[in-house]
Amino acid sequence: MNIIISNSSGKPIYEQITSQIQNMIISGQLMAGDALPSMRTLAKDLRISVITTKRAYNDLEQEGFIETITGKGSFVAARNTEVIREGNLRMA
Repeated sequence: MNIIISNSSGKPIYEQITSQIQNMIISGQLMAGDALPSMRTLAKDLRISVITTKRAYNDLEQEGFIETITGKGSFVAARNTEVIREGNLRMA
């Protein structure tokens, strides 16, 4: 997963992560059922705090983009990917 963090952006890091993962799901780069990196792995790769990745994943889960299964990890949610794509087509 290729996430780019900009320190010069006025946007908080967790929001940058959230929006980039949302865009990957909407564009089809990430499909329903695809596993996301663990919070610790993503934090290590991006050299940020685990708390920051946890906040991003929590936001994504609350918005219905991902599902987190304790002991297994976080996965792209199946139920909302089609609804999200349809909503984007209507906006275009």
